[in-house]
Amino acid sequence: VKKIGILGAGLMGAGIAYVTAKAGIEVVLIDQDQENAEKGKDYSVKLLDKALSRKKTTEEKKEKLLSLITPTTDYGLLKGADLIVEAVFENRDIKAEVTAKAEEQITENAVFGSNTSTLPISGLAQNSSRPDNFIGIHYFSPVEKMPLVEIIPSIQTSEETLSTSKSIIDSWNKVTVVTKDTPGFIVNRVARPFYGESLRIYEEGIADFATIDWAMREIGGFRMGPFQLMDYIGNDINYTVTETVFTSFYFDSRYKPSFTQKRMMEAGYLGKKSGRGYYNYSTEMPKAIENRELGKNILWRVLSMLINEAVDALFLNIATKEDIDLAMTKGTNYPKGLLAWADKIGLKNVLNQLEELYCEYGEDRYRPSPLLRRMVKENKTFY
Repeated sequence: VKKIGILGAGLMGAGIAYVTAKAGIEVVLIDQDQENAEKGKDYSVKLLDKALSRKKTTEEKKEKLLSLITPTTDYGLLKGADLIVEAVFENRDIKAEVTAKAEEQITENAVFGSNTSTLPISGLAQNSSRPDNFIGIHYFSPVEKMPLVEIIPSIQTSEETLSTSKSIIDSWNKVTVVTKDTPGFIVNRVARPFYGESLRIYEEGIADFATIDWAMREIGGFRMGPFQLMDYIGNDINYTVTETVFTSFYFDSRYKPSFTQKRMMEAGYLGKKSGRGYYNYSTEMPKAIENRELGKNILWRVLSMLINEAVDALFLNIATKEDIDLAMTKGTNYPKGLLAWADKIGLKNVLNQLEELYCEYGEDRYRPSPLLRRMVKENKTFY
């Protein structure tokens, strides 16, 4: 691969441009106006200046990398590209428009990848004149720090396109997992309870934001607590993903959005970027109630829901067990793969916790996966 085109020079597109150029590949970075395209390249400048100040690169290497990125509005420069990565807004019409413009310029053999996080690849491939060469290539933000890339073949995608895409991304020192074209793919599906169950615990008055975050960090070993992470991602983005997954799964109660988060979004309390979310960033942070018994109960409830979601993804052949665990450790920085974690704490213990919750609440969101029941009955483990 000598040249790739990136459509959209926002945060994701700019990050993808940087990691691609870092791998020594020529990048054409396209946006609707030249100023936005230049801003996308400036993202690489900032990262390289930071690396330079820490003596992790040289001026020569910086200039060489920057010379590989061409910011432009001209789709004609995509001629000769081996791969296109579309990273525009999550809007079907905009994606259809840029797909058509790009495909006018590229060869029949070029791979077209969409960086969508929520839209079905099969639906986006309908806008392509060569759907067998169309595939999902989902990076995680910030791209230069997060190693995971989800590769999502649609029912139209050829085996050759899948193997080519995977080998290209693998060669750039990224970690790839292959996932079925279903809502949320692996990460955005399996991670929903991390947010949803934590919000539910808060809504029931069991613990406040700071205490839930403390429990998940200090006892669970998660790098960030759920409310800290939602504030970092942005409540507008996190809520929209949850609502999209919920709607896409025909309103399955396991993915039901929270009114607490919706009100935060409506109030403009989006998190760090607005100065206020679950926490007010202009004042001192609230102190957690560091009660270990309470903390263990919080962790156990959230973790059992996360494990159940991972087990169900395996049950429905969304991905292999290895790829599910890899996705959650490399895409969300979980301390352990959820299926390996389930083995460690005991599948029977996970099943008992879910059955207790189901019995207490009578809600379908707590239904244990048939695979979990089956494995407990047969006394099996995932590894």
